[in-house]
Amino acid sequence: MIANVSYGDNTMGLLKYLFGPGDFNEHVDQHVVGSWDGFAPDPGRDEDAAAAFIQLRDALDLRIVQAGTRAPGQHVWHCSIRADPTDRQLSDEEWDRVAQRIVSAAGIAPDGDVDGCRWVAVRHADDHIHIAATLMRGNLRQPRLRGDWLRIEEELTSIENEFGLLSLADTRNLERARTVPKRPTRAELRKAQGRGLTETPRETLRSAVRQSLAGAVSEEEFLRRLTRHGAMVSVVHHQDTGQARGYKFALPGDRNAKGDIVWFSGSSLAPDLSLPKIRARLAIGADDRPPSTSPSGSAAADSRRYAADVVSGAVEVLDHGDDAAVAAQLVGVGEVLDALADTAALRQRRTELARAARAWESAANSQIRARSADMRALRSAARAITYGGSALDHGDDGAAAVELLTFLLLILSAAATWHSAHSHEQQARAARTTAQHLRAIHKEMAARPMDTLAKRGRALSAQARDRQLAAVGQALHGEMGQRLVKEPAWDALAATLAEAEAAGHDPVALLAQAQERRELDTAESMSAVLVWRIRKIAQLPSVTTLNSGKKSGTKGAASQVVTNQTKSENTQAKAIESESRRHR
Repeated sequence: MIANVSYGDNTMGLLKYLFGPGDFNEHVDQHVVGSWDGFAPDPGRDEDAAAAFIQLRDALDLRIVQAGTRAPGQHVWHCSIRADPTDRQLSDEEWDRVAQRIVSAAGIAPDGDVDGCRWVAVRHADDHIHIAATLMRGNLRQPRLRGDWLRIEEELTSIENEFGLLSLADTRNLERARTVPKRPTRAELRKAQGRGLTETPRETLRSAVRQSLAGAVSEEEFLRRLTRHGAMVSVVHHQDTGQARGYKFALPGDRNAKGDIVWFSGSSLAPDLSLPKIRARLAIGADDRPPSTSPSGSAAADSRRYAADVVSGAVEVLDHGDDAAVAAQLVGVGEVLDALADTAALRQRRTELARAARAWESAANSQIRARSADMRALRSAARAITYGGSALDHGDDGAAAVELLTFLLLILSAAATWHSAHSHEQQARAARTTAQHLRAIHKEMAARPMDTLAKRGRALSAQARDRQLAAVGQALHGEMGQRLVKEPAWDALAATLAEAEAAGHDPVALLAQAQERRELDTAESMSAVLVWRIRKIAQLPSVTTLNSGKKSGTKGAASQVVTNQTKSENTQAKAIESESRRHR
């Protein structure tokens, strides 16, 4: 559950909103589910709603009127409590108990205190209630609310545990510590819906800023890339010193009711997007340069293979590094995801990767301070991806991207395990959600190279296939080995093992080494996962560049299939790349 507390000075104004239709008629069956004495007037269920409104307002404001000038100006306490979308629907009686426990914990109306403040809980949706209270006790003194937010958080955690609801304790802690992005307001959501947008301008800008920042080496480059994303940016200066003190961002078409452009400060998009924190990020490895590319290869493919090496090393940090080093890797992974989303050539792929990066935002946040130096390698990987340029889904670009996605899935699994060990359940769920996005992309992009490898595997000689079966039997004992050879991707794994063997590697040792990595027992296809891990460990060439049947022990016909497949992919890749450049 998530609670939000605010203050006001108009009791009737709040009541009319709570019992009203909402801005888009989203309020349904508005009614009271609890109150200070259990007998409060209910404008939602009373035939004479107008009279009930006045009666409820007067009852709530009675002590405010009695206190006269001693009453606080902001005498209305408003607390909304929303259940997680995955939670079961609570009954009115359960919401009443929730409300009673919250007003008691906050100090509004402590349990058993006859002088507690007057309050009413209103329900106008399935998943949340609103509590309206007036801040004057029966003895005409104001309640002591200092520290109310901490007490509310503790009570929400108890309620979640007792009611069998999703625990959001770590999310509440992160929000209080201001380490997670601010969620869109109701007004922003309504505005976006009214304009037919799939997300609010705040969310669009946050993604644009993150993608522009990924791997950038200077403030000038960051701002230039941000402009390319169609965002407006302005530097805010101190009036006295003239020094820059912050950024503000906007979308050209986002205007308020007066027609003025709506600006968002960097820190209002996310705590780590303030000017000082952006500059600190830019300074990490600013002198590093992306790796050189092979003369005949694709810069996009080379950069992704380099990034795969870096991500593979980051997995070891999550397994064995201290908390500060791990926190840095989590932030760095976000930059790699943002860089991938920024450089995908196809719009559909950009959208999918952007969703993965958005999901990762929660997983990257913790209250553990990250060490900047430990982020350097992953920033370098993001920079390489950015400088490598747009990447296609097919050909060498696609094969390299699949390799990188394989190791990103590995680090997401490690991150989920690390978060769970630290009781960061919300972040662990975010890591698993990100993995779901990437797994779908990985499966789709890997289909063609896996098909190529499967054809090579089916063309292996009977002796070569028997050797690989024997290797599996030695390395993977019992049910795992039996399951693996029955999977559709077994032919592709057999081809990969044969290729590695021809290159001088021991297939048994490779299988054993690959098995030690994460996400194997729960993988949808163990053999498919092993294909990409083994190709990386053995440093085998890209699937699309394999054209020598003898090297892998395949028949000539299989080699010709691969060659023709590669030519077809390269032709299609060039056509797509040409189309992509024409529209840029």
